[in-house]
Amino acid sequence: MKIKCILFTFFLSMFSITAQKKYNNLVDYVNTLQGTNSKHELTRGNTYPTIALPFAMNTWTPQTGNNGDGWKYQYFKNKIRGFQQAHQCSSWSNDYAVFSLMPVVGKLTLNEHERATKFSHKNEISKPHYYSVQLENGISTEISPSERGAHLRFQFPKNEDAYLILDGYTGISEVHIDVKNNRIAGYVNNGRGMQRFNGNFKNYFVIQFDKPFKAHGIWENTSNSKWDDKISGKGIGIGAYLKFKKGECVQVKIASSYINIEQAELNLKSELGNHKNLEGTKKAAKLIWNKQLNKIVVEGGTEEQFKTFYSCFFRASLFSRKFYELNKKGEPHYFSPYDGKIHEGYMYTDTGFWDTFRGQFPLNALMEPTMHGRYVAALLDAYDQCEWLPSWSFPSEAGSMIGNHAISLLADAWAKDLKTFDPKKALDAYFHEATNKGPWGPSNGRGHWKSYNTLGYIPYPDEGEATAKTLEYAYDDFCGFTLAEMTDNKFYKEIFSKQMYNYKYVYDPKVGFMRGKQKDGKWVPNFDPYEWGGPFTEGNAWHYLWSVFHDPKGLIDLMGGEDNFNKKLDSVFTVPNTVHVGSYGGKIHEMTEMEMANMGQYAHGNQPIQHMPYLYNYSGQPWKAQAKTREIMEKLYNSTENGYPGDEDQGQTSSWYVLSAMGFYSVCPGTNEYVMGSPVFKKITLNLENGKTFVINSERNSKTNVYIQSGELNNKTYTRNYITYQDLISGGTLNLKMGSTPNKTRGVEKKDKPFSLSNDN
Repeated sequence: MKIKCILFTFFLSMFSITAQKKYNNLVDYVNTLQGTNSKHELTRGNTYPTIALPFAMNTWTPQTGNNGDGWKYQYFKNKIRGFQQAHQCSSWSNDYAVFSLMPVVGKLTLNEHERATKFSHKNEISKPHYYSVQLENGISTEISPSERGAHLRFQFPKNEDAYLILDGYTGISEVHIDVKNNRIAGYVNNGRGMQRFNGNFKNYFVIQFDKPFKAHGIWENTSNSKWDDKISGKGIGIGAYLKFKKGECVQVKIASSYINIEQAELNLKSELGNHKNLEGTKKAAKLIWNKQLNKIVVEGGTEEQFKTFYSCFFRASLFSRKFYELNKKGEPHYFSPYDGKIHEGYMYTDTGFWDTFRGQFPLNALMEPTMHGRYVAALLDAYDQCEWLPSWSFPSEAGSMIGNHAISLLADAWAKDLKTFDPKKALDAYFHEATNKGPWGPSNGRGHWKSYNTLGYIPYPDEGEATAKTLEYAYDDFCGFTLAEMTDNKFYKEIFSKQMYNYKYVYDPKVGFMRGKQKDGKWVPNFDPYEWGGPFTEGNAWHYLWSVFHDPKGLIDLMGGEDNFNKKLDSVFTVPNTVHVGSYGGKIHEMTEMEMANMGQYAHGNQPIQHMPYLYNYSGQPWKAQAKTREIMEKLYNSTENGYPGDEDQGQTSSWYVLSAMGFYSVCPGTNEYVMGSPVFKKITLNLENGKTFVINSERNSKTNVYIQSGELNNKTYTRNYITYQDLISGGTLNLKMGSTPNKTRGVEKKDKPFSLSNDN
């Protein structure tokens, strides 16, 4: 009987482990190396193996690139030169507030190139909650994260001298070694985005070691000079080095703060103080990630589909990052990246709205409504602090790319009942944005805004990227209009009601595309739809034809009806993947990525066209949206180091996959609708923040059965090509029957089509 009980317990535990791996221990599906096999000429994600908690202030990563290089980790490289605290959201924007640690054996080697040590991916474990690597010199490194810090452990070989190097990176740094308490404290001031505060922006850090130092000193990385036994230093690239006994196992707890050193110490105590060893931090981080990933539980797919989904959901769950910290009372406060002062409340950063308004924020609105409500409220705090709404915060306002898309987030939040801000103030701020040009980049206010308001478009070549800007301003003005309409603001409703149709001024029916238009009203000559740049942003006329998110019906009418519209949609995928470099003068990586995708002119590696496959839902052929979105997910995504078809871009390209794999996507943020595609999995359970669940069952779903035959929402026939935010968060069940051939009678009625401005006004 005892043996039977033991056997029963054994099999029960094995069953629990199996079930946990599939349903609960979802972190095991995540590969944080996804997208890391990238370089300047060709990106497969431009990611790094992020070690962090969801939406955390800091991340950690192994470093294969030079100090200051935006490509901080590249899969094809075989040497690591440091383990760094990072905040980078794009290789193109580089990083800020960085410092690193690097273990060294034998000879004390400070130079970042000389200390770089070979490693193999076979000896690397890369998960959100835990990273480890065995270097070829015998040193092992492990890292587990907290929100504003990390727990590291270095195991040195037994028979060689053991050193640990703190590298101050590329800017001014200050370091103090406390030999008695086995501690280093200091700050770094480096990177982009905060130069306007004249050195006032500092990343204060506290590093606590569990083993005594046998020797120590200060060094600087510009000339690699060192000063033995010195305990403090300040200057460009100032760092420290420590010596430990041979064979030592050293545990290191690190926390940082943008507020002051006392806050860094508080962060260390509150986040890592209860963890006696790395296992404690690792266990806590794993629990947090499993809780996060279990917000969406998928079943009935392949192992690779699970890995791709949860690797993308992990990446989507990193942005935007918390920029606030908790005081002794547990209340949020922050150093503002907008005015350089300390404020109470919440603040977030590290995102570019041109990328992320499309899918990343609509995913957060659904799965993280409390956080998203805080986020949009903080946009108006940023406006108070710098007199502009953010557009590309890294961590301060850079004004990169185009559009004034903060209004998209604000209108979208209101449409989804996340009413955490004053809508009149939001509209005032947006009106200021739309009628002025700010001091920073192109998305900080509007260049040629008077031309846009009087002519109805931005003239080219008077303004670069003019047609793309016209299209995105028209969408933004729709968001201003709809926020005004939802809040009964007649003044702003009247203003923006005129401008939201401005997309019509840059459509040329003779060529069937959006194109550049001169100030005199004439079209820019020598039109070539395959030519990149000029009046467009990182794309061509094939890509920007579809940038009428708020009014596909109006676009259908311009193009001569649904039949012409559908033929044009079809031809995106069937015309050659020809690239004419245009004003760029040479190939940029987005061009190469479109060619490699081999899907005609469909360029999923960049944002402007990512919504386009869903437009079939507006023109009477929803089955093509179902087939194309499944093809894109199957062909262009995977869980490996080559996992993305282009830049991942602060969670956007991952969020496109996560939403699309659930069977819908946010074509027009600012409305409460998610437009239907085809879910990847047989069952998807959304465990919502309000305690309710929404379940999507897809009977007979497979790689070939991608077409929706019929649907029921809460046991009632459902033919619509969209589902609302309110439907989803109310909980319920969407039952779909899938098949291998399209049902061409479902979802084709006018009532089944998603929102379009021309249908409602």
